Amino acid sequence: MSASASSVSGMTKTTASAPVLSPRALNRATLDRQLLLRRSGLSARAAVGHLLGLQAQNVKPPYYALAARLDGFAPEELSQLMADREVVRIVTMRSTIHTHTAEDCRTLRPLVQPARDRELINFRKGLQGVDLDRLAVLARELVEAEPRTMKQLREALLAEWPDADPQALAIAARCKLPLVQVTPRGLWGRSGQVALTTAEHWLGRPTEAVPAGPTHPEPTSTPTPDTTVLRYLAAFGPASVKDMQTWAGLTRLRDAFERLRPQLRVFRDENGVELFDLPDASRPAEDTPAPPRFLPEFDNLLLSHADRTRVVPKEYWGRSWQGNQAYCTFLVDGFLAGVWRLTEDALVVEPFDRLTKAQQKDVTAEGERMLATLHRGTPYDIRFGAVVGK
Repeated sequence: MSASASSVSGMTKTTASAPVLSPRALNRATLDRQLLLRRSGLSARAAVGHLLGLQAQNVKPPYYALAARLDGFAPEELSQLMADREVVRIVTMRSTIHTHTAEDCRTLRPLVQPARDRELINFRKGLQGVDLDRLAVLARELVEAEPRTMKQLREALLAEWPDADPQALAIAARCKLPLVQVTPRGLWGRSGQVALTTAEHWLGRPTEAVPAGPTHPEPTSTPTPDTTVLRYLAAFGPASVKDMQTWAGLTRLRDAFERLRPQLRVFRDENGVELFDLPDASRPAEDTPAPPRFLPEFDNLLLSHADRTRVVPKEYWGRSWQGNQAYCTFLVDGFLAGVWRLTEDALVVEPFDRLTKAQQKDVTAEGERMLATLHRGTPYDIRFGAVVGK
């Protein structure tokens, strides 16, 4: 038997004998890592770091995400971090905007560069004849001279390549460069259009040290994913290789898990899928109480595993989405239980199934807490709408 075959055989035996974690066990462990089983006393900055960022397709979701997770959170705390450039908004995992700490911006954005390179393939027809290295240099000069909107970036690049597709040019700049959204975009209670500059420029690192192009090689090699694997497990585990690949929008992470296997614990789910975890990580009992939580649209809890049944019951799959738009959701007993929305005068809660009186009481109390945290002084009623889909 070859060494590789022996390795695969040994891995299969290990997996076959590994303890099985039920969906409820996975649910409680994941909620605990996500700071949703009980509220954390972490600062907003520490929480953003622990969670490896917050999905931020829109401005408000990171604030709602932290309100659900932190004790004593005030939206001004995250807003000030953004104003101070300690956290930033940038496209990273799954080609979507995330709010990251400045440190994670510098490490996670290079880590997902292979995904940004693959994304460019989808726009190759609109980029025929375009020198992408030169595009990166020009785009860097433009956005570091002053922050630019995507429209301004398109128009400026189109002057250099008039036959190219304008949208493809702007996307190429975003894929080639780590472009962050500058404030006031993202600040609580403020408005502002999306304007972009490079992460290096915004965060104060010497721009000449990190330009793109054949005459300016990258100063450091692409970071290995091993450290990020450990951090992902701390925030989302126990998890499979495919789970992390879904979260990151990357492929070929199996090697990193295999390198780390000796220092990880191995489990399996009820379908026999191999799950990895940190040896000393918390895995609460299945009957641990899980209070209701209100989550924003696109919360990472619902997007960061290939198998989402640890949070989303199979019968509810697809009911928190319409097209490519996600609804705000809420949890009951740790699992997706319905959607919610704010109208001019009410928090409207629409469950997927009937709630007991006790559950309605707990959901109402959590809704009042969320409103008091994020909408102080604004009078809102809490109303339960019709059961969705019934």
